[in-house]
Amino acid sequence: MYWETLPNGVWIIYYSFLIVTLGTALLSIIRKKMLSLSIIAIALTMTVPIISLINSIGRAKGLNEFEHIVSQLQQGAIWSIYTFIGFLYLLIWWAIFLFKNKWKNFKTD
Repeated sequence: MYWETLPNGVWIIYYSFLIVTLGTALLSIIRKKMLSLSIIAIALTMTVPIISLINSIGRAKGLNEFEHIVSQLQQGAIWSIYTFIGFLYLLIWWAIFLFKNKWKNFKTD
């Protein structure tokens, strides 16, 4: 019997998001913009997937990765809280990054 898993499209979006975030954060550091926020973003793009993977290995049969993390969040598992806050931070980091670039382009027009 196979474990439940998310569709391939979800994984493509997930890893693409992480790779693009990592690359963009590295460029931000090289350009010395949003330095401390980008360092945190890099640390999270490296640690969140590893922690999620390690803790999803022992999930119950019949649960996919998303259902497992939601279940663990409801139980208050530290790793799931870290994962949730980590992804929330990355989304906020992208919002700040895009807003700053849009604002900069708006001011130069």
